[in-house]
Amino acid sequence: MNRGPAQNSRPTVSFAEKAAAIWGNQTPDWIAELVRFADAEGLAGAERRVGYSRSAISSIIAGKYKGDIDRVEQMVRGALMAETVDCPVLGPLGRNACLDWQAKPFAPTSSHRMTMHRACKTCPQRRK
Repeated sequence: MNRGPAQNSRPTVSFAEKAAAIWGNQTPDWIAELVRFADAEGLAGAERRVGYSRSAISSIIAGKYKGDIDRVEQMVRGALMAETVDCPVLGPLGRNACLDWQAKPFAPTSSHRMTMHRACKTCPQRRK
């Protein structure tokens, strides 16, 4: 006796179709870019590039994400849309890399890491 759904019986709906059903004509540009990337590379590719889990990316596309959506937007803009900021230490830097540096805790493991930690605390690009 076979239990559960028949194999390959799930309807295949693209992320673009899901986003269109949820967002309609009001889809933000960064969501549209995330959807295009997820359709092309899959959730695993989006997970690696953006830095959020597959389930989080799926929730974001579906409009049900409960976390900090502004941070997600900035990560997508940096990782997928090549948005940069002017870092006082490193110069032009991807917005997603900037957010990653800001999130790192203090660790005296190298002089570069200490310099970045000090600079990130007073940087005008800092997210509050």
